[in-house]
Amino acid sequence: MKLTCLIIDDEPVARKGLEEYVMEIDFLQLVAQCENPLKAASYLKEQSIDLIFLDIHMPKVSGIDFLKTLRNPPLVIFTTAYSEYALEGYSLDVIDYLMKPITFDRFLKATQKAYEVHQMKRLAAEQKEVHSDYFFVKCDSKYEKVNFNEVKYIEALQNYVVIHARGKKLITYLTLSGLENQLPKEQFLKVHKSFLVSIASIKAIDGNEILMEDVRIPISRNLKESVVNRILGNNLFKR
Repeated sequence: MKLTCLIIDDEPVARKGLEEYVMEIDFLQLVAQCENPLKAASYLKEQSIDLIFLDIHMPKVSGIDFLKTLRNPPLVIFTTAYSEYALEGYSLDVIDYLMKPITFDRFLKATQKAYEVHQMKRLAAEQKEVHSDYFFVKCDSKYEKVNFNEVKYIEALQNYVVIHARGKKLITYLTLSGLENQLPKEQFLKVHKSFLVSIASIKAIDGNEILMEDVRIPISRNLKESVVNRILGNNLFKR
């Protein structure tokens, strides 16, 4: 199975270099190139894409601003000559951030990560269809089975996540938003840009923190009202 790819970059030389790299990798299929985000937006309205190679510093609309306009963005790898955008890039749950000039080894590593994330999303979708109570994640060279009721919370750290489960801690190259979309919404809740928690594992709410068995998880200020309402629901006894 190949990942369909779109290159968005205003520099012809950069587009050509990325095209040559894509042609060297058997699990990638380049379907289009666009010199600016406006043309890319029109293309994405008509076509479904698995992976975008997105330049950041472009005239009129930056790659970051363009990505923020997409409601259900595909996987994204940023390509740029400006390192100061790295932190914001990771906050948008992109797969990777490649600094120009891009070496083939670095490009290959990023695309392999994208392929693994795509495969895990596909597997999770299939599991949802059969109403499984577990999922698999790739950790190093192994696929680890995780039961939903074992997960306590999930923590995002740059371009990977740590799944804190009972008796084990799993590190996998997925994004927090990707996991949030795949986990059962009735069992898991996003409480912070870096944390998903298992509602069943919550012991208490203390101010702006959620208390688990052995850790305190921060609650984002802008999420607090919805988080508290979701956790308490109709279960709060009042005088």
